[in-house]
Amino acid sequence: MSNYIKLLNNLEELGLNNIKNNIDMYLNLIKSGEKSVIDALYELSNLEIKSKQEKAILACVKVANFPFLKELDDFDFEFQPSINKQEILDLKSLRFVENNENILFVGTPGVGKTHLATSIGIECAKHRYSTYFIHFQELMSQLKKALAENRLEIRLKHFSKYKVLIIDEVGYLPIDTDASNIFFQLISKRYEKHSTIITTNMPFSNWAEVFGSATLANAILDRLLHHSHVISIKGPSYRLKSKVEYFNSSSNA
Repeated sequence: MSNYIKLLNNLEELGLNNIKNNIDMYLNLIKSGEKSVIDALYELSNLEIKSKQEKAILACVKVANFPFLKELDDFDFEFQPSINKQEILDLKSLRFVENNENILFVGTPGVGKTHLATSIGIECAKHRYSTYFIHFQELMSQLKKALAENRLEIRLKHFSKYKVLIIDEVGYLPIDTDASNIFFQLISKRYEKHSTIITTNMPFSNWAEVFGSATLANAILDRLLHHSHVISIKGPSYRLKSKVEYFNSSSNA
């Protein structure tokens, strides 16, 4: 068996598949004098590093529990002119994460709150910030279950550890007193330590209806809004977009 074959086998054994798949091309470039041995080895090692980085990014995105993979390039800002596009792009810089600031997307159903929250979350995950997406009702269900099983503190620590926690659809349904107190504890633990992204269809003035107490609602909002970016979206629903376009085209026919 030639050393060339042994080399290929070793590369496969080590999992260096990008080097293995490209080595023939670089050997030919070395042979023709187009590349030095050092340059070839450097570029081959870069291919392997880039591949490992891409796999790590995909792993971070996968464990973040996103409901879909849509990025900001997929968002139709022209359909929602009430949104300041530059403000959203600034959030994409992730300065808010380093500053432990929160983001609250407020608007009626279907205006793109979850899309924007998810897109920013994907950007966070791509930059290796620990990120997790969860629906508000599912979050409260898990925490109330932990309370009943006498392991609430462990579960609160779990959700407190994420550098970026995305809580979707706060206010879609009201919650009971126990759940409200637990949510307050979670927000308090994250306050000024990590970033929380909230989507809600409920105006802040109505949060007392969600949490069953104006005092508790105000305490939660006080911590969420202290260091925050509030994005209020006033516009039509994306879910009705295709129907509106259909009726408009039909009426113009």
